[in-house]
Amino acid sequence: MKVFTADFVEKIRRTDSVASFRFKPAEPFSFAAGQFLQVMFDPQNPADKELNKYLSFSSAPGKEYIEVTKRLSESQFSARLKALKSGDEVVVKAPLGKCVLGPGQERIAFVVGGIGITPVISMLEDVYARKLNVDAALFYSNRSEADIAFKPELDHWRASHRLRVFYYLTDCPPRGKGCIFGRINSQALKENLDDWPERQVFIFGPPKMVEVMKAACLEAGCLPEKIETESFLGY
Repeated sequence: MKVFTADFVEKIRRTDSVASFRFKPAEPFSFAAGQFLQVMFDPQNPADKELNKYLSFSSAPGKEYIEVTKRLSESQFSARLKALKSGDEVVVKAPLGKCVLGPGQERIAFVVGGIGITPVISMLEDVYARKLNVDAALFYSNRSEADIAFKPELDHWRASHRLRVFYYLTDCPPRGKGCIFGRINSQALKENLDDWPERQVFIFGPPKMVEVMKAACLEAGCLPEKIETESFLGY
């Protein structure tokens, strides 16, 4: 783990409330897809939870830039992100976290809610960039179709790689094709995949959602030792 500076490069709008932020690190460092970092707007006070936040990488390793993605709010941290201009310097602590793909994991599944998609994007981008032989399935829950972050990227990977994507919407019926109205539960998992005991399962999202989804995965037949979780609090 290192603490270093990175220059802001650009902001990319993902949905009306979600945006990605790209930075160019001042020095080389490596991380594994699925890990996270800490952006520190108040590095002199590491305990400042308002201005120092943990965010997952939403880009694959090996690029000239690093990317993080956040649901923007009225918080001080979001305000600082939104105010960034090209070349502005931030302090970063990275890499953090152990929820990553391991060697030989050729059958995987992701069960995520909302902003929990960020480490999944990092993992999938890495898998396809390295042309790994991975059979992946993604169960992705949002309130509405407009809330689906990274949908163009996911649809592209679904069309060109071995990726199955199941979009679930909880608050309104979908307008387009390929979305499912309802919640992810054990029945939904079993109806769409029948090889859960063989898959490495990653669950990302708000703490309560992660707890519910882990129970659903176990009921669907996932092996406890093959389930990895990470809860996103304060994103």
